[in-house]
Amino acid sequence: ANIVNEAALRAVRDGRKFATQADFEESIEVVIAGYQKKNRVLSNKEKLIVSYHEIGHALVAAKQTESAPVHKITIIPRTSGALGYTMQVDEKEHFLMSKEELENKIATFTGGRAAEELIFHSITTGASNDIERATSMARDMVTKYGMSELLGPIQFGGDNDEVFIGRDWGHARNYGEGVAATIDQEVNRIVTDAYREAKRLLQENMEMLHATAKLLVEKEKVTGDEFRSLFDQKVRNE
Repeated sequence: ANIVNEAALRAVRDGRKFATQADFEESIEVVIAGYQKKNRVLSNKEKLIVSYHEIGHALVAAKQTESAPVHKITIIPRTSGALGYTMQVDEKEHFLMSKEELENKIATFTGGRAAEELIFHSITTGASNDIERATSMARDMVTKYGMSELLGPIQFGGDNDEVFIGRDWGHARNYGEGVAATIDQEVNRIVTDAYREAKRLLQENMEMLHATAKLLVEKEKVTGDEFRSLFDQKVRNE
């Protein structure tokens, strides 16, 4: 409903009586990341870093099996605070996720930071949301889905174990400090292994990383078809 409303508003602002496919495409981006922030201009260095960061996500996703196809990559700042983002869209409805698929997602989350480290030998604050999502997913794997071989098929904590003001976190847990430390170790291992895999995939596809990042800097937005065209061309050349 939000997407349709945004598309209608966009059509009205342009003086049209109907919404086009382009209106709906932009509306999806508005709902996901907010409106384009046209008054925010990135420096050339920042634009380059954000470009490699986003291509890092896209390339890691593309090189993995059971990963949703890349639909769009952009470095146009949005009102949500995002300086860029990579949109993946599943080709069919997806209700269950395997352990391998979750690990692939975590690797994709870390792909941006991995690209920054490989190319610029430095890391920025731009990966903070990626790290948050990767860590949260890894913790769910360990504490909710029983996907840790070390801890086994056991759920730790309940569905409502968030910390609230005046609530003692220690009493909300159904496990001790030793198990808590092991959970932290397992979460760290999952994210670290995924980050290592992301770096490996990017190192093996460095030429593709450079070529696509260059295109993104020039165009500020690369469609999934353009990305796959470059990707397929690189595969044929090999």
